[in-house]
Amino acid sequence: MPTRLLAALSTAVLLLVLPGCGADEPGGGDGLVVYSGRNENLVQPLFDRFTEQTGIEVTPRYGDSASLAAALLEEGDSTRASVFLSQDAGALGALQDVDRLAPLDPAVLERVPAPYRSREGEWVGVSGRSRVLVYNEDLVDPAELPDSVLDLVEPRFRGKVGYAPPNASWQAFVTGLRVVQGEQAARTFLEGFKANEPRAFDGNVAVLDAVEAGDVPFGLVNHYYLYEKTAATEGGLEALHAVNHLFAPGDPGALVNVAGVGVLQGRADDRTRQLVDFLLGTEAQTYFAEETKEFPLVAGVAPDVPGLPPLAELQGPDVDLSELDSLQQTLALLEEVGLT
Repeated sequence: MPTRLLAALSTAVLLLVLPGCGADEPGGGDGLVVYSGRNENLVQPLFDRFTEQTGIEVTPRYGDSASLAAALLEEGDSTRASVFLSQDAGALGALQDVDRLAPLDPAVLERVPAPYRSREGEWVGVSGRSRVLVYNEDLVDPAELPDSVLDLVEPRFRGKVGYAPPNASWQAFVTGLRVVQGEQAARTFLEGFKANEPRAFDGNVAVLDAVEAGDVPFGLVNHYYLYEKTAATEGGLEALHAVNHLFAPGDPGALVNVAGVGVLQGRADDRTRQLVDFLLGTEAQTYFAEETKEFPLVAGVAPDVPGLPPLAELQGPDVDLSELDSLQQTLALLEEVGLT
């Protein structure tokens, strides 16, 4: 039995009792049951709009993506869910590994660039986000910016980098680092990073706020946090001191992860097809771009965000995003190194 599957099954029961897993159970009725790892405030308006357009009621269950994936593993064929909308590709990959996802129509898959959909054809990305190094332009000379995330172990960055150890995006980055560089190289980087005394924060918003305030010169976050802050700041981007820095093409620090959708095995029907089509349609893609400042993944929709490069210009590491499912190994490594 694959190591990933053993890890997932051994932790499924534990995950099911975590906060948020037992809450928000699907209600009654004949609605299309969707397990959503995306926040209710973000996607409920989309579900409402989908219902208005199609007459198909959506019955969502909200929670974090890893916990919902574990619930689907535990429930098996008895699950009421037909669709899984995940915050990250790794949770979709975990279900794909054990044949819990149905093949999607190739015409649907081809609407999204190959790096942002399942190579097995069982899930498709709906929005993208890039890892960046945000920095305070009053404290940092752009000539000093690193080309690689691996450079952050250098003495010149000692005590100057903020990160959010409990955040899923940090954990996904470390998982990608393990997949791309190998276990030993990832351990070596993490040990060097810890020795360089990084500043830990509770979340990416706190990291960005600390960089903006000048409390720490650098921070590892997703790209959209800066643009969300820009939208809420009088004067916009020009009024801020924080700036996003993209790592060099192919660098593990330039990981582009996605939120994605998959249909549960045996549940593919006209309703699920219509929901996937809707999430990849112009209205939903524009909504993701405008509301969360993420990258739309379908051609013809561009984010209206000053300074944000188009997705086509980003070149993350060559990694199958489905392989970001080995979260338990990542968490174990982070605990061993002391970066939790």
